[in-house]
Amino acid sequence: MQIGEVADRTGLSLRTIRHYEEVGLVVPSARTKGGFRLYTAADVDRLMVIRRMKPLDFSLEEMRDLLSITDRLASDQPPQGAERERLRERLDTYRKIADARCETLRAQLMAAEDFAATLRRRLGPQG
Repeated sequence: MQIGEVADRTGLSLRTIRHYEEVGLVVPSARTKGGFRLYTAADVDRLMVIRRMKPLDFSLEEMRDLLSITDRLASDQPPQGAERERLRERLDTYRKIADARCETLRAQLMAAEDFAATLRRRLGPQG
């Protein structure tokens, strides 16, 4: 897929996808003879992971670290023993952080919905 199709599939802008490439979070799997970026379904999946981490305020470094962990665990020759356990523990730490941040966002959403309901009540019936 070219970058435009990837942008459509992920909901990310071309600029954002290029930025993620510049900072090393995702690298196009290939380029055309004309130099156009080509992405695979795996690249799109990687971008979706990044996109889902963004609203949870993960830094670029945290995104890079998490992607490195998942890459290692899913590699053709995944680590074994203590190294595998260490990577799984780091991944679980990210899960716990994501869970906590989701809970914070849920609380913020409840407060925002309560505020919107207050405004609707103050407006009264639309006679």
